[in-house]
Amino acid sequence: MWRVCEFVISQRMKFTILDRYMLSELAGPFVFGLAAFMLIFAATELINIAKLVSNEHAPLWAALLVFAWSLPADIVLVIPMALLLGTLLAVQRLSGESEITALKAAGITFARIVTPLLAVGIVMSVVTYFIQEALVPYANDQLTAIEDTVINHVSAFNRDLTVSAPLPGGGRQVTIATAYQPNSRALLHVTLIQYDNHNDPRQIVFADRAEFTADKWTLQNASVYRFNPDGTTLSEPNVPQQEVEIGEKPTDLMKRMSNDDPENMSRNEIAEVVRSGQLTENEYRKYVTTYQEKLARPFACFVFILIAIPFGLRAIRSGSSASLGFGLSLAIVFVYYVVMTICSFAAEAFVALAVLWAWVPNILFTAIGLSRLRRAAVV
Repeated sequence: MWRVCEFVISQRMKFTILDRYMLSELAGPFVFGLAAFMLIFAATELINIAKLVSNEHAPLWAALLVFAWSLPADIVLVIPMALLLGTLLAVQRLSGESEITALKAAGITFARIVTPLLAVGIVMSVVTYFIQEALVPYANDQLTAIEDTVINHVSAFNRDLTVSAPLPGGGRQVTIATAYQPNSRALLHVTLIQYDNHNDPRQIVFADRAEFTADKWTLQNASVYRFNPDGTTLSEPNVPQQEVEIGEKPTDLMKRMSNDDPENMSRNEIAEVVRSGQLTENEYRKYVTTYQEKLARPFACFVFILIAIPFGLRAIRSGSSASLGFGLSLAIVFVYYVVMTICSFAAEAFVALAVLWAWVPNILFTAIGLSRLRRAAVV
């Protein structure tokens, strides 16, 4: 990850010895912060793992997989905090050893000194966004699959992918699938069972997949078996395509699979649910707010580095710099997330301005950071 930062920065500007030196100064404290904050989050996860093994009698290997697949979501939260702590410690050391003063005396501006750190903030914001949108949803799917099939002993035909709908002439239809692909809007390995008014099966259809296009589900490579009242069975194998009415649209499936929590969805999935027009007013406010916040949150990486630089200039010459930096980073993170929570409530209340409220914490802390940075540059 760190090599990616160095590569991108080197492509965007002339990569000098100063840049390499500043990045090396940040790398160590960043790794320390990443490990420290991950241990805090991992401790909570390990408690849950212990409960799974002791109370739910889950296999140890399954509990460990649950722990592993829960880490990507924690990493998204930890990276900005680690960058904040790493920048505080790095700048404290440089300031305490008078290295920043020496660089200024050599004719290097303060803005040029901290430019590599700010560039890292931008790169890591993009990396965090990618993890949030690509890796975290996949990890959540794997986590849910393990919990359902191994720990909770739910059938591979996940209950979230089982749809029961009434038939026009009476009876009901049950549709079961093993997986759902949001990008192609397709259900995989579909089993469709139709029951009559007496709850007796009258037709079973097996299909490789069911794709949703033009407001209709189309079964691909289906095999149809019909059960007549006289006991005979008619089979029709290898049906290339067959249109069916399942009873739910892809947006309904995504809502149920995520427990109606947009935090468990990617921004593309949230946008699809919002465009469906099937949300209540309160759901619409929640989904739109989360959609905007998921874009703004990763850029806390840049904001935290920006605000950490001037705070780090208050050098601590004693051996307590790490503890003080850790405490200061926790205080800044706490204030930031309090502001973010307040803005989240405001965004849901005034959903037309959700995009603005989502960025208010970043805008506010960026203004504070730039103001303090400007004063530090003239000292």
